[in-house]
Amino acid sequence: MKTFASVFLCSILVPCLGLLTGCAGLPNVHKIINETPDGQGKVRIASSKGLLTPEESEAIMDRLRSSAAPTDILGRYTAVVDAVTGSPLTTGNKVTLLANGLTAYAEMFRAIQNAKDHINFETFIIDDDEVGRKFSDLLLKKQAEGVQVNLIFDAVGSFDTPAAFFKRLRDAGIRVAEFNPVSPLKVHKHWLLHPDHRKILVIDGKVVITGGINISKVYSSRLSDRKEVKGEPLPWRDTDVRIEGPAVAEFQKLFLDTWKKQAGAQLADRDYFPALTEPGDALVRVVGSTPGQSNRLTFIVYVSAITFAQRSVHLTNAYFIPDDQLLDALTGAAGRGVDVKVIVPSQTDSEKALRAQRYTYSELLKAGVKVYERRKAVLHAKTAVIDGVWSTVGSTNMDFWSFSSDDEVNAVILSTGFAAEMEAMFSSDLAESDQITLKKWKKRSLYTRLRQWFSHLFSHWL
Repeated sequence: MKTFASVFLCSILVPCLGLLTGCAGLPNVHKIINETPDGQGKVRIASSKGLLTPEESEAIMDRLRSSAAPTDILGRYTAVVDAVTGSPLTTGNKVTLLANGLTAYAEMFRAIQNAKDHINFETFIIDDDEVGRKFSDLLLKKQAEGVQVNLIFDAVGSFDTPAAFFKRLRDAGIRVAEFNPVSPLKVHKHWLLHPDHRKILVIDGKVVITGGINISKVYSSRLSDRKEVKGEPLPWRDTDVRIEGPAVAEFQKLFLDTWKKQAGAQLADRDYFPALTEPGDALVRVVGSTPGQSNRLTFIVYVSAITFAQRSVHLTNAYFIPDDQLLDALTGAAGRGVDVKVIVPSQTDSEKALRAQRYTYSELLKAGVKVYERRKAVLHAKTAVIDGVWSTVGSTNMDFWSFSSDDEVNAVILSTGFAAEMEAMFSSDLAESDQITLKKWKKRSLYTRLRQWFSHLFSHWL
């Protein structure tokens, strides 16, 4: 989601800065894969009591393999990702799918209302609208009850939100940190080239809600039975998850690390890392990505997962402008018989991004990748389900900007039960989408092709 200010900054100023400073490339994932030793039997899994022994970890993986069809996602892929991320797989998690904004907001309000010790809230956008004010009123209420509220918001993402909105929170005792405050004098500090795109809500160190949903009224409209009305804004379609269990501590670490890096006010002494239970059986890896050649972890996770897929790759993504490595991974998977389907927006808040997205269709369609555009909604979800066992929900778009320059976070879930829920959600979106066929795509006009090609030239800055 892009505000007017962020669209202007990213579409006008960022290309200029990028041309002046140059753009670093993304890591070579195939090289990483080839250089990673086969970690069979050495996967790290943490429980609520700490790291398990190699034998205990392998027993958990064996049980998961017995419930899923054969896939390298549970073998070589796991070794690669374990080697490049600093976050272990955690066992014993309960993961609840929140398939739209209304459901996610209801769960957020419920979780905040039930908070007893602290609320750590990190978001790209918090708007000063009816939804933003509902959240702020509830946060103020909890602060008054003695629950410490700590809020991180992104300076560019929330550029349109007036300073008075945050002053009201600060005056009531809520700790508020602005991520990379906007200042023309601080370009060297990357306020423009390094936004915080994460969405993390941690309650009492025991529950986390995360995904792609910002705090804005655009997510509040119902998607079902909606008729097209000229001039009426489309509802936004996005996804979050609610997680309980050992994985929550990994999200908490990310929040506190960002707070420290942004030199936020001294945090109140609270129980940020309480003892955690194991209410479920899902394996979860928390993947936090930050700018830097070795830290573009969500990119490595996506490319390697698609590379090791054996049966199906079902992606849903809001800003789909894949680089050559992602294109190769997707077309390569389709070429070896994997069912590769991609659902992308038919309408969005950035026409340039939409045209750059469509530029990639020809190569994908020729390789056998099936492409669908979602109707009747602005698709903003960033989710995937692979081989009926690997799923991810997070903040990461499939574009260069998200992979290279943003702070992002994704939850990677290994669970056949949760993957089945993800497949059902994917099928629901598929039913509301139009398939783009190669025959039809070849008939687009020369003018349309030229506009798509031109937008593609700026794909690193969209």
